[in-house]
Amino acid sequence: MPLHGQQPRGDLFFDGENLLHMVASAVVRLSQQSGPQDPVYDSTVQNTYNQLVLLCLRKGQTPPGSVPAMVRWATERPIGEWPWVLPNDFDGGAAFLVDALTRTPTQQCWEWRVAARDVAAEQVENQLMGEAIAQCRAAKAPESYTAFRRLLIRQPVLTDAERAGLADDLDLELLHDVIKRCYEPAPASYLRKGVYTVCARCGCLLVPIGQDRYVCELDRCRRDQHAKVGRTVPARQGGGMYQLNRAMRMFITGPGLAETDLETALIDRGLRPEMWPNFDAYDLRITLPQGQVWAVDVKDRANPALLGRGALPLRPDPPYDKGFLVAPQYRFDEREDYGRVYAHHRRDDLAGVVDLISDVDLLARVDRELARRRPAKKTATTGVAADA
Repeated sequence: MPLHGQQPRGDLFFDGENLLHMVASAVVRLSQQSGPQDPVYDSTVQNTYNQLVLLCLRKGQTPPGSVPAMVRWATERPIGEWPWVLPNDFDGGAAFLVDALTRTPTQQCWEWRVAARDVAAEQVENQLMGEAIAQCRAAKAPESYTAFRRLLIRQPVLTDAERAGLADDLDLELLHDVIKRCYEPAPASYLRKGVYTVCARCGCLLVPIGQDRYVCELDRCRRDQHAKVGRTVPARQGGGMYQLNRAMRMFITGPGLAETDLETALIDRGLRPEMWPNFDAYDLRITLPQGQVWAVDVKDRANPALLGRGALPLRPDPPYDKGFLVAPQYRFDEREDYGRVYAHHRRDDLAGVVDLISDVDLLARVDRELARRRPAKKTATTGVAADA
């Protein structure tokens, strides 16, 4: 077994992480296929299946009998129980590539799909998000980019009437064409008795399961196992329902909710954070009462090892005194080793530069800074400062 970080021998290239990337890519590709094709499976999917079969035979294991059987493996077998060899901290226990309830690729699957330093950048920001940034930068309109980001976070689902109404929003006027391409018609799989149901937590469409159950696709909402039903929209009444594409819901809306939750918590503390400064150099810029500036980048990633591998220093403009990489607390609650796995896979030269903390920890540090700078109270009788 090759040590982690070494290049595998040629005969083992289609093993471990390489094959996992291929399977994840094949699963996502199949999920995006709208109907039968000729040939039935494209070369990427077929080659992935072939290599999985060869690996199973080489290791004396029974391979899946078909491409659909490979997808069933992705639904029923945790990543760590496939025949490939992975570092011990890569699978995170019961991590699957396909969600057994919704029959769609999980966030783990999307993260494994691309061997890139930043999944969100590779899947989204280099395309529609990059185009939005370029247009707003050229027009010197940071307010348009901020409004665009808030739209994707607050309204991942739009009725036809709501989408048409965006034309009246002057801040979004610059990006109308990009916005139209961000949203796609919601498929009938989200309908129950002709009605769409929206998650009250994140605003995404809920997936109907069986006769009376719903589940949300976002990890942050799925963890309590009970969907919180928000508004309902009859398909005919809405004149058509649109939702952000899956990558944007996962890598923009999901982390964006954590970003705006932090924004709200900071405002409640009397601060005024700047959101996505300098066209998304990082996510929040916090100016503390005595002038110290903190930069915060928020990531909501299922796999801490991949997060560590992709970690880079925060961009220096606009300048700041301290930088933080922040993940939602629920990720640390779900994986006790989340922070340690991240640190193990982060580049050694980034220790102390891109350390990972939770959003709860960040707010605790803000509270300590505010308390340190708060004027000491004096006692009524002596005028001597009371102990903190």
